[in-house]
Amino acid sequence: MGPRAQSARPGRQRGPGAGWLAGGLLALALLGCEEQKTVGPTLIYKGPNMESTNVLELFSDSARLQIRLTAPLEQRYENGDVIYTKGVSVTFYAKDKSVVNTLTAHYGKLEQTKNLFTMRGDVRVANVPEQQKLFTEELFYDRNKQVIYTDSAMFVRVETLTERLTGYGLKANQNFSSYRITRPEGVFAIDQSVAP
Repeated sequence: MGPRAQSARPGRQRGPGAGWLAGGLLALALLGCEEQKTVGPTLIYKGPNMESTNVLELFSDSARLQIRLTAPLEQRYENGDVIYTKGVSVTFYAKDKSVVNTLTAHYGKLEQTKNLFTMRGDVRVANVPEQQKLFTEELFYDRNKQVIYTDSAMFVRVETLTERLTGYGLKANQNFSSYRITRPEGVFAIDQSVAP
């Protein structure tokens, strides 16, 4: 039964080069796997590092409250920038703690390196003592210079107790007690009998 029994199992026979051939194929397969691991671009996360909801931030100088900021959502990024995607409200206070003016928008961004706020979407500024209001779609607030301004091509509307002014471009102090419209378009008297 010797030779015949061995030939009945053809899968078990190996020639003298079968071992090195199998080892070579295994080495090629392993090298192929390592190349696949290093192929492809490195992805860098650019999203926020931290998110906070129902934010209340107070800014003071010499223990005196100057600014109060509230927002439903705040996103902080690695470079220090802060974005308010669901709206933002800023209140400015006088030395006697009374409200000087308010600034609201549907979106806000603070560029930390420039100390510059960008407000967009139904932006409203209201000076409480002067009873005047500003309406526009985009506004910048420079905290270092303590000024608010728009691009020269941005439409603005200012309302006081007696008149409505329209035009393009605006620059004002942060209290909005003094302002200048770059390209005024019209001044309209407000009818006091129908004014709210």
